[in-house]
Amino acid sequence: MCAIMGYCGPCAAFSDFEAGFCQTVSRGPDESRIVDTGRGLLGFHRLAIMGLSPEGMQPFTLDGSYLVCNGEIYGFERWKACLAGKYAFRSGSDCEVLLPLYREYGTDMFAMLDAEFALILYDGQTGEYIAARDPIGIRPLYYGYDRQGVIVFASEAKNLTGLCSRVMPFPPGHYYRGGKFVRYADPAAVAAVCHDDLDTVCRTIRDKLTAGVEKRLVADAKVGFLLSGGLDSSLVCAIAARKSRTPIRTFAIGMDTDAIDLKYARQAAQYIGSRHTEVRMTRRQVLDSLETVIRLLGTYDITTIRASMGMYLLCRWIHENTDIRVLLTGEISDELFGYKYTDYAPTAAAFQAEAEMRVRQLHMYDVLRADRCISSNALEARVPFGDLDFVRYVMAIDPEKKINVYGKGKYLLRRAFEGDYLPHDILWREKAAFSDAVGHSMVDDLKEYAAGLYTDEEYETRRRRYPHAMPFTKESLLYREIFERYYPGQAEMIAGFWMPNRAWQGCDVDDPSARVLANYGGSGE
Repeated sequence: MCAIMGYCGPCAAFSDFEAGFCQTVSRGPDESRIVDTGRGLLGFHRLAIMGLSPEGMQPFTLDGSYLVCNGEIYGFERWKACLAGKYAFRSGSDCEVLLPLYREYGTDMFAMLDAEFALILYDGQTGEYIAARDPIGIRPLYYGYDRQGVIVFASEAKNLTGLCSRVMPFPPGHYYRGGKFVRYADPAAVAAVCHDDLDTVCRTIRDKLTAGVEKRLVADAKVGFLLSGGLDSSLVCAIAARKSRTPIRTFAIGMDTDAIDLKYARQAAQYIGSRHTEVRMTRRQVLDSLETVIRLLGTYDITTIRASMGMYLLCRWIHENTDIRVLLTGEISDELFGYKYTDYAPTAAAFQAEAEMRVRQLHMYDVLRADRCISSNALEARVPFGDLDFVRYVMAIDPEKKINVYGKGKYLLRRAFEGDYLPHDILWREKAAFSDAVGHSMVDDLKEYAAGLYTDEEYETRRRRYPHAMPFTKESLLYREIFERYYPGQAEMIAGFWMPNRAWQGCDVDDPSARVLANYGGSGE
């Protein structure tokens, strides 16, 4: 990961910009630089992943223009080869192609990229700033306006809270230019439904996910894998193990008392032949880390916070005990293929509409969690299930094939990898949410801790201070109050609480955990 920031006008005091920018140095601890474009400031904290030489340091410059980018540009070698006749490249960095691409194609280039990125560009010829974010929002970007009305962009909200009165997420799949946000891509939208037969669908899913994993193995820094023992991360690891010449390194975490998934992660690791590490966490570690996790996340969402506890502690261990710099994860599968609660979707059209909403909101929930837990520990996250070609194909599959009419959730994904990728018991095992799978006791500990902080009367009084996304349990009130200490008045950065669709029969529940659903069954056992 890296961190970027841009003050897009001449009004900034350098010291104020610097103070805000320093809030995210953990995203890029290798080197930092701030440049004055003549019409504002651009900052870059570097975590060297591609092109480790000093020449890969940003901002990149070209004919008076500047660019900072936190991203991975897949297939950048092809772009460099195409542009080499007109432009001289000095580094092995993938992001160095972006300014030449902009010179050639302008803002049309964003729709041409196979990438996960957030960038800020100063055009020295026109004197204007342009910013853009990848279609899913895998790389973070926020914006706000200072007292003079100058727009400011940054990787995280914490960079901006001292400069802007209101901070909002930059919409994924958009670019900003001339005071307007323009949508250039929406991977959740389906132009034409794909009516491939079942065998073709599953074969294509396998091929496209394999390609998505393979391209994310390319790095000049060392790569590792988060392995929860669930279907999604296990598939990523299984594919990577096949594509790697040496055993991959996998990491799993669980509570010291009742970790559910550690045994499945161990089973998957043994099957694929990875170098596997297990990390145990305690109730005390979870509670002691809670405020830190909410501060780095910048959210009050219950699901996101619960699922972040184990991920943050595992990534901290990896940072402190290994030389790994890149981590592949299993996020975004649920939004595409379904959760436990989407088994209750009343129609295929309802399932598809829910998937579209979840994909468009990913940047506020699971993608945010993965980014912050990993980047706060000076690591880079890569998300193969977020590969644009893969996402667009799965979203286009006839929803009559995606809805659970098979008696097993995520049937298409499971069937796609039948064979010798994973043990049968893992490939066809019921899903358990990561926050539950690290140990049911962790969620219970958090709820018990929150319950002891407020009387019923205090809870009712204090929760009503927050009309947007009003807390509805003592646990959610605790998270909101911690959030407000670090992001006062910024609750609208998050659309609300991630919850099952209450309008569906069987989903009108008061806790986001799949454990409260009637169809949870043997999940997580």
